[in-house]
Amino acid sequence: MGQIVEWDGEHLPAELRHLPPGRYRIEPFDEATALTPEEEAGLEEALAAMEAGQEGVSLEEVREDLRAALKR
Repeated sequence: MGQIVEWDGEHLPAELRHLPPGRYRIEPFDEATALTPEEEAGLEEALAAMEAGQEGVSLEEVREDLRAALKR
């Protein structure tokens, strides 16, 4: 997953100083990407299921899945 940094156009942000050597692509980040109607419906369905007491996925499981996906 990328990292969002605030830059004043002059000083190097601390987040960039800690990155290992390599090639990076930096682009402006103005807005979060909107969810598709299908994604939004899926999230609403999942929230409703969790509120109804059905099993869900823990935050730690989600984090582990995301970390694994980013390492691919």
